[in-house]
Amino acid sequence: MIAIIMGVSGSGKSTVGKLLGEKLGCSFHDADDFHPPANIEKMRAGIALNDTDRMPWLNAIREFMLSRLKEGKSAVIACSALKNSYREILLKDNSEVHFFHFKGNFDLIIERLEHRSGHFMNPKLLESQFATLEDPGEECDVSVDRSPEAIVQDILQRLTKAN
Repeated sequence: MIAIIMGVSGSGKSTVGKLLGEKLGCSFHDADDFHPPANIEKMRAGIALNDTDRMPWLNAIREFMLSRLKEGKSAVIACSALKNSYREILLKDNSEVHFFHFKGNFDLIIERLEHRSGHFMNPKLLESQFATLEDPGEECDVSVDRSPEAIVQDILQRLTKAN
């Protein structure tokens, strides 16, 4: 089973993803670690990535997921996956892959980004992320205006129902 925590930067994907991985007894992976250095430099400079920039990144994540599934291992992955086409690449139609869209309003997310340190993502890119986001539908929505623990419990309940 792969749980993909998706959404814009600053929505809490990594924080909750780490907790979820602990609760599930599986590994957590941040999709940012799969970016080539050129992508990181663009984002650090406040330059939005285009689809061409994202393809090697998405394919690397997909290959990682396929290897985990082949090995019979579960994982939690924090990944923006903003467009439907990106989610298709990330095995959207695979019954072992579950998407959870971390959804929050712009003001809440920008406040979080402005107080975050040690991350390469330039807060100036948040508007472009919201503009790019193609909502995957209510069934995937997870409200981020709660504690990380409450969000993890919500996801665990959904995963139990799905299996």
